[in-house]
Amino acid sequence: MADIESLKPSNTGWLIADVVHDTFAFAWARTEVEPALLRLLADPQWQAYVVFPGEFVLPERVVSAVPPMASDKRPLFILLDATWPEARKMFRKSPYLDNLPVLSLSPDQISHYKLRRTRRDDHFCTSEVAALCLDLVGENHASLTLQAYLEVYTHHYLQAKHQLPPDLTGVAHEALKALRAS
Repeated sequence: MADIESLKPSNTGWLIADVVHDTFAFAWARTEVEPALLRLLADPQWQAYVVFPGEFVLPERVVSAVPPMASDKRPLFILLDATWPEARKMFRKSPYLDNLPVLSLSPDQISHYKLRRTRRDDHFCTSEVAALCLDLVGENHASLTLQAYLEVYTHHYLQAKHQLPPDLTGVAHEALKALRAS
């Protein structure tokens, strides 16, 4: 996570931990690396992938798929939780990520994130990226739950911004309720 990203009210990275129990979060700093992150990257049970657009990476590092979950290593998706300019800086200035494959997602959809926008519709917020990664490895229920949770979060955020109560019976809440019941 970029230095103040977790403090921004529009940050969606923290939503992931509510859906995916094996979630790790680390603060990023240009000159220091958290030792726990380095231990996690060295743990043989994981195959780490930096999730980042392939257009910014040497082609030989880019992968567009991950092995099936039945392989001997579990996928570990590294999401750079930051604005796009910050994420590019994090990617460039993190040499401990240089030897990892880069998972470049090519989704058919566009981002539905409404709280902060970039000029490109193919730039996704952190929880949207996580949902795409979950879907990629067959964790469809978790992916749908995370997407629904983001919709509920977005609804509450926008309602609060306009000093309005949330609609607890709206489409977003009903979709999340249905997923939790299944």
